[in-house]
Amino acid sequence: MHTSPSTSIPSNGQNTQRVAFVTGGGRGLGAAICDVLTEDRWSLLIADVNAASARDTAGRLRDAGHHVHAAALDVTNPTQVTQVVDEAIAHFGRIDALINNAAVDVTLPIDELQIDDWQRVMQTNLSGPFLLAKQLVPHMREKGGGYIVNIASTASRRAWPNAAAYHASKWGLLGLSHALHAELRPHGIKVSAVIAGGMRTPFLLDRFPDIDPGVLQDPVNVAKAVRFALSQPDETVIPEIMVLPMRESSWP
Repeated sequence: MHTSPSTSIPSNGQNTQRVAFVTGGGRGLGAAICDVLTEDRWSLLIADVNAASARDTAGRLRDAGHHVHAAALDVTNPTQVTQVVDEAIAHFGRIDALINNAAVDVTLPIDELQIDDWQRVMQTNLSGPFLLAKQLVPHMREKGGGYIVNIASTASRRAWPNAAAYHASKWGLLGLSHALHAELRPHGIKVSAVIAGGMRTPFLLDRFPDIDPGVLQDPVNVAKAVRFALSQPDETVIPEIMVLPMRESSWP
């Protein structure tokens, strides 16, 4: 069960719903998060490095009557992050939740892993969430609270071969999430890590065509865990939640 978010009117009167900023929102888990949150009447800033994907998701939800806005965003670019965050606040008047979902992976043994690949994975999966949190925390603190949800992975808890960059980035993201949870609680900002097991999304299916979809879970189920974290009463925070498919092979 979950409770619907409360609504309030921001000072500029632009929006009467709470607003979530979702990275990697163009497809896969990001698009599922957007679908689930709009069911609870959240407004959305849908950001994706693929501008067309962001526009497609936004257009579909806008046609269904939801208040959404699309933005092209490379989360590794500090200038773009600052610009898109400022534009989002100007458009909606507020940002209540940041969902750090954008991620990449390069699956290669370390002797074949290029330095540029290492940097791209670390910058997208770890530096991107840091940059976005750094930009949005002052806004959340000023308005009295907010939410940050970081999409981690079972790769943040155990390791398998040929994924050194991904593991390092996701272990780092889990550490960042818990550090911000400790730091930001006194300011009314709730920080949660959602540790997701394998999902039927392009992130896995496009790269591993031989994988059995039956061992994976619907990304909507993970999106509902994000909604659950956002729907807790004011006096409660969920620092970490793990969501696994029943046949998960990457976790006991």
